[in-house]
Amino acid sequence: MSETIFSRIIRKEIPAKIVYEDELALAFHDVNPQAPVHVLVIPKKPIQSLAHATESDVVLLGHLQWVIQLVAKQLQIDETGYRVVTNIGRDGGQSVEHIHYHVLGGRPLSWPPG
Repeated sequence: MSETIFSRIIRKEIPAKIVYEDELALAFHDVNPQAPVHVLVIPKKPIQSLAHATESDVVLLGHLQWVIQLVAKQLQIDETGYRVVTNIGRDGGQSVEHIHYHVLGGRPLSWPPG
């Protein structure tokens, strides 16, 4: 997998407004928010997209889901509701080739998106 902006954020070469970090994951505010709360949750392990995850990533993927709910509680959107989105591939709208989950909330979110 090639170098991405997320790799540089993980290494702290590019500043980010971090809301959560542990040995496996990092969560930070999106620089182009689409809602009052818009945080990205990423694994520190480089995985191109959900389509590229393997069976060996199952525990990591579960950990990311757990981090998402921690971040939602921390940012106080857990009770009103929030949306979790991951984009896969060009047609899915993926702009960075490193799996990431968008956590959006802080306002009513319409459906269908995009």
